[in-house]
Amino acid sequence: MLARDIMIEQVYKVKSSDTVRTVIEKFLKHRISGLPVVNDSNQIIGYISDGDIMRYIGKHNDLVVDTIWSAFVIQGDNEDFGHRLEHALRLNVLELAKRRVVTVQWNTDVEDIAAVLGQKRIKKLPVERDGVLVGIISRGDVVRHAFQSIL
Repeated sequence: MLARDIMIEQVYKVKSSDTVRTVIEKFLKHRISGLPVVNDSNQIIGYISDGDIMRYIGKHNDLVVDTIWSAFVIQGDNEDFGHRLEHALRLNVLELAKRRVVTVQWNTDVEDIAAVLGQKRIKKLPVERDGVLVGIISRGDVVRHAFQSIL
């Protein structure tokens, strides 16, 4: 079984010119947590996940834990959370997206896909053919298809 046999061909994605607002809107509308970022030729140039956004909107400071008094002391960024949310929405997607994207080719064997997903600890793999995004495979897709024939 190959990537092309189990991949989802309808891939939700964002363009490199989109803002994080577009990403969040797609996350909410489609109940997803990550999107490939493509250029005008549909080539994958990044990947943005809810984790990337979470790291941005969380406090940007050093959290010091005083174990003797069991107290947390926050140092540094006092910027309001709501302000960080509003600012994040205006950012270009590439300001938060990962640029080094793990992908698989459309003719990659499912065993190899399972290994990549497990070893890299990622949830989804964009699928390429001739350098162009043609699908996406999740961990769930691999598990469902791998065990379907024996259950």
